[in-house]
Amino acid sequence: MMPARGGRVTEPVYRPVLAARRGELEALGHLDGVHVPLVAPIFQLSTADVSTVDSLGRLPAGLLPAVDVSALPDGAEAELARWGVPLMPVICLTDGERRLVAHGITARAYAGRAVVRLRIGQDRAGPHATNAVVERIWRYARLAPEQCDLLVDCGEVGCPADVRAVEPRARRALEWARRHAWCSVSVVAGGMPPALSRLPTDEPVRLCRWDWLLWQRLADLGVGFGDYGVASAVPDVDSSADRLPTVRYTGDDAWWIYRWSRRGGRGDQRVADLCRALVSAPHWPPAGATFSWGDHEIFRRARRVAGAGSTANWLAWSTSHHLAQVLTALHQPARGGEPRSGPPPPRSRAPRGGQPRRVG
Repeated sequence: MMPARGGRVTEPVYRPVLAARRGELEALGHLDGVHVPLVAPIFQLSTADVSTVDSLGRLPAGLLPAVDVSALPDGAEAELARWGVPLMPVICLTDGERRLVAHGITARAYAGRAVVRLRIGQDRAGPHATNAVVERIWRYARLAPEQCDLLVDCGEVGCPADVRAVEPRARRALEWARRHAWCSVSVVAGGMPPALSRLPTDEPVRLCRWDWLLWQRLADLGVGFGDYGVASAVPDVDSSADRLPTVRYTGDDAWWIYRWSRRGGRGDQRVADLCRALVSAPHWPPAGATFSWGDHEIFRRARRVAGAGSTANWLAWSTSHHLAQVLTALHQPARGGEPRSGPPPPRSRAPRGGQPRRVG
């Protein structure tokens, strides 16, 4: 991680930006307690209703989310301290004075911390102007930089040209960040395409994880990693029109997209066929069904001992595996042989029955 002023190195944390959909929340709910402190989700909300607040309140103990309500209008709905749920506010550079004051109240009510989100595609300003903005944030929110985690959000990176264009802008933002004693500094980007409906069906399709590649190119700066989970960074993408069974399976440097239409209209047969293909593939992890809760659920469908599930279930399985894959990769030795940091590779709550045999 990027050391704060004075040489202090912060604890490494994976920061996925999520939309708080049911599948994403379910995957977080099955994260092993040992690794809960290593995941700091940032929920980007377009609405805030009672069910969303209740879902955030049921997250595992020790998992402290940050919540971005910048899409909501000013009012009681956007005042996070009123929700009665432990969380951190996400402060955007465009927030007005009233919202900054409310975010400061929320931060002091719970963890004494906040996340400052710098979107390099939208918050375009030189270092002096950016300094003025963050000093305004600290003044109205009554927070010190040491109480803030900086999130440098690079947005969508969907091809090599995007990575080449974004990298120098990210480096300039990170160079500016060194002027302040942030609690931590992380880079987040999203590489999943906005829509998958044009991809071939009934065969795994490999998509490069451009967000992961961008972070690797910035790894010399010692910054933390964040992404958009298995979703797109493009806002307001409606994937509900595509009802085909779909699993977005994360590998070392690529996603494997499984969209299945075989065996006619029976969902349980199509999902079983998809899952059999996945557990027989080379990118199925050596740990098999014990790698994550999501992998266990996929294995159960391959054995036809559970039903087809729904779009929310497929997202939950995909997200669960993704969390485990990212935490494992972040722990792997970096160049030079030293481990990046963290405890041993993650395992979600172990399914009963021991290690199942692979299907092939």
